[in-house]
Amino acid sequence: MLGPDLDAAIGYATAEKAPATRRAYQTDHGLFVAWCEAKGLSPSLPAAAETVAAFLAAEAQAGKRPSTMGRRLAAIRYFHKLAGVPTPTDAEAVKATLRGIRRSVGSAKVRKAPAMAEDVKAMIAVSPDTLRGKRDRALILLGFAGAFRRSELVALDVADIEEVELGLRVIIRRSKTDQNGQGSTIAVTRGTVACPVRALREWLSAAGIESGALFRPINKRDRVSQARLTSRSVASIIKEMARRIGLDASALSGHSLRSGFLTSAAANGASVFKMMDVSRHRSIETLRGYIRDSELFKDHAGAGLL
Repeated sequence: MLGPDLDAAIGYATAEKAPATRRAYQTDHGLFVAWCEAKGLSPSLPAAAETVAAFLAAEAQAGKRPSTMGRRLAAIRYFHKLAGVPTPTDAEAVKATLRGIRRSVGSAKVRKAPAMAEDVKAMIAVSPDTLRGKRDRALILLGFAGAFRRSELVALDVADIEEVELGLRVIIRRSKTDQNGQGSTIAVTRGTVACPVRALREWLSAAGIESGALFRPINKRDRVSQARLTSRSVASIIKEMARRIGLDASALSGHSLRSGFLTSAAANGASVFKMMDVSRHRSIETLRGYIRDSELFKDHAGAGLL
């Protein structure tokens, strides 16, 4: 009888995706199912190509960006493939609809602003010396200095951190580009104006954390939870600290620390290969955008013309 083994196989198949990706896919596919039901259409698999195309059109009318619709399609494709049925997303009617939407509304990504080194130092300077302030300083400084994705930052445990003479050795056990969990170790250097090593030590000492999750929620009574801080909380903390120094919080996101480190490092003349050592990018092409942003006005062809 294949029942238990088949269930296990499905479990392993879904585990190929990161938990955050699975949650996003479930949400996106759930929206498609809800739309079908609201229109009196059958949400059962396989869905008709015309139904998927109409769903995309409805999303466009609702003001959704093409990048969002691309993610919706990826979710629909994923659930069809998992069920072993034909995927309607490969149909020309669906592809043509998405191309038409992109041509009509544009497909440029809305890029969030980087939190540059000077911004980070300003955030730390106005951070209150409370338990919550110590946590937020440690999170901001470590997140910036290690060019962490927010999911990597909240996944860190005390056991992943080793303080050495020149800074910290940090083990990243799993990441967006390492879904198989091979792991990698990066170096985080000490700072002079704002030091991530000192900030992290102060937070752990004040919170009494000796093992387990590195960053945790704090309730209104200043009690530290045993739970792990969420990725969404990282973005909220960055936005709150940005507001304190007069920055437009809506322009920043959880990615702003990572992009800010790379843009600041490029502006400071860092080697692209050394940048990759920290950020763990696999391709120089991916870093090109950060380098270009930092050198936008350097040796400009129009300098001195007017």
